[in-house]
Amino acid sequence: MFNLNGKKGLVVGVANNQSIAYGCAKAFSVCGANLAVTYLNEKAQSHVRPLADLLSAQIIMPLDVEQDDQLEALFEAIEKKWGKLDFVLHSIAFAPKDDLHGRVTDCSREGFSRAMDISCHSFIRMAKRAEPLMKDGGCLLTMSYFGADEVIQNYGIMGPVKAALQASTRYLAAELGPKGIRVHAVSPGPLATRAASGIPQFDSLMNEAVERAPLHKLVSIDDIGALCAYLVSDIARTLTGGTIYIDGGYNIVG
Repeated sequence: MFNLNGKKGLVVGVANNQSIAYGCAKAFSVCGANLAVTYLNEKAQSHVRPLADLLSAQIIMPLDVEQDDQLEALFEAIEKKWGKLDFVLHSIAFAPKDDLHGRVTDCSREGFSRAMDISCHSFIRMAKRAEPLMKDGGCLLTMSYFGADEVIQNYGIMGPVKAALQASTRYLAAELGPKGIRVHAVSPGPLATRAASGIPQFDSLMNEAVERAPLHKLVSIDDIGALCAYLVSDIARTLTGGTIYIDGGYNIVG
């Protein structure tokens, strides 16, 4: 698809072989990139490590973004192994179940803060640590959803959180652009992932997307991977700051 030979990339968010992050990691690998892949905890490691091995990942490490020492250790390992970093894919989100399933009006301070920290501010923290390693420029990608733009039933607290993530993307793009670092939010349509399974009535959301989208189809993790491989490639070197929709056109009729 695109030539990523010699590029070094960090992929955060692989949970299993249905993860958006895994679809992206596969595309990066096929295009020739060397990868660092993270897993959330010991329980997740048994699912993620075999996938990382299939991708010939050169760095495989734990990363719970609520643990600052793990984030520091990861970027230290990247600097020691490669001395540089060309791209980062941030594909993680979380909200406590009670806050996610309730009204935004009723969400707790603690739940909102934790959702914002894990789903949004962690991307900013990664950008800060990636900046000195992107000596020749680079690309930072994160995953959003249409619920950041319009009210989507049952998406709840994640709507405001993803809206903040998209705004953060624009500010990071403006601040890091002079160093040749590009920043994008990618906004896929609904698809069956482990993360999506926590959203009430998500199957109905997917069915509606198929019905209303102009292309009448859902995207796949491989579709998203192909887009992200393009975005981190040199072909996309003049693009930055966007929220890029890959949803069969659902966003134009949503």
